[in-house]
Amino acid sequence: MYQTLTFLHSIFRWLVLISLIYAIFRAYKGYRSNSKFSKTDDSVRHWTATIAHIQLVLGIILYSKSPIVSYFWKNFKVAKDTGDLLFFGLIHICLMLISIVMITIGSALAKRKETDKDKFRTILVWFGVGLLIILIAIPWPFSPLANRPYFR
Repeated sequence: MYQTLTFLHSIFRWLVLISLIYAIFRAYKGYRSNSKFSKTDDSVRHWTATIAHIQLVLGIILYSKSPIVSYFWKNFKVAKDTGDLLFFGLIHICLMLISIVMITIGSALAKRKETDKDKFRTILVWFGVGLLIILIAIPWPFSPLANRPYFR
């Protein structure tokens, strides 16, 4: 089960990134051109948040099953000084939770804004900050904190 969760979480990361980049692109384009906030824009907002929440659920289940995380919490005094263990035991989940909160707030606020320009700006800012945090928290193959392959 752990291997399956790791695979799904790894694959789903790309869906989250693609949907966020697409939503931010649409928001930027709409904001700059004073476009009408269309039904498609609203669907992109909604599905981007939904995909991020699915990834969060996968991540929380994976976190609860992970032998790395289990070792981290059982041996906290020693493990906190090991970069890889600290990253997966604490840093990754904290940053990802913050990013999902940012995306959720941005989606909820955008839905309630009165003007189209405000909707686009809200998505642009909140999803943009969420994306930035996610990019920092992903264990890229080149990351100095912890690295994993692009696909597992």
